[in-house]
Amino acid sequence: MNAIISMAFSTRSGWTIFRNLSSRRKRGPSPPRAVRQRIRNRRRQMPEGSTAKKRPGTGKAKADRLEAARMKILEAALPHVAFDGWTPRLLAEAADAAGISHGDMRLAFPGGAADLADFFLADGDRRMEEALAREDIGALKIRERITRAVRTRIEVDRNNREAMRRAVTLFALPLSGMRGPNALYRTVDAIWRAVGDTSTDFNFYTKRATLAGVFSSVSLYWFSDDSENYQRTWAFLDRRIEDVMRFERVKAGVKGVAAKLPDPVALLGRLRYGRG
Repeated sequence: MNAIISMAFSTRSGWTIFRNLSSRRKRGPSPPRAVRQRIRNRRRQMPEGSTAKKRPGTGKAKADRLEAARMKILEAALPHVAFDGWTPRLLAEAADAAGISHGDMRLAFPGGAADLADFFLADGDRRMEEALAREDIGALKIRERITRAVRTRIEVDRNNREAMRRAVTLFALPLSGMRGPNALYRTVDAIWRAVGDTSTDFNFYTKRATLAGVFSSVSLYWFSDDSENYQRTWAFLDRRIEDVMRFERVKAGVKGVAAKLPDPVALLGRLRYGRG
């Protein structure tokens, strides 16, 4: 028997037969010839470039259904976040209250309650962008536009201040990983885009890094502000924006002075090679 197997493997045909038999054993028996012919005929009748018909619930329809489920769950959860926090229990109870199955709940928020908190913050960014789009801020100076945008982002969640505070606290924990920085970047990026920023150079990053510091400090101040209409928060925001503008003026002045200084590389070249 071993000699027969060795002879079979020593030829190309023997290896081909063995491979075909192995693959057929894995795939199972081939369909009858009539079935294969019907499949070929059906494929010939399909328009060129088309694919098999998608199952219901896939593609955009599925994405829209999950987005609607996320919004329903969030709306059901917000009245209770101040008492329960962003917890798995809150997520499950909100899904039940919204009439969303736990299967769809897990599809909508695969990361659990942390995904729900992140969705809440992202929804606040969206509502800020919609509010600013309804205003004519194009004629304002850049300082006024940024101040208005930061204030709008906070005001859209003025009725959900405790929910926002709990989300920020959750994302500050080490177990949350990069959720906090990612959410903060998303917010400041949305603010800059809403006020018309189109920079693509290094300023793109410095603007967002600077505004991240402003937004973080103003949000923390707002969480504990008990003044009427948050007047102390808006005064604090004005002071922070003024600090940023002062820094930008100093930076511009330093760049102007630096431009007038001799090129250090050229100076070193003259010292090294005795040119110029």
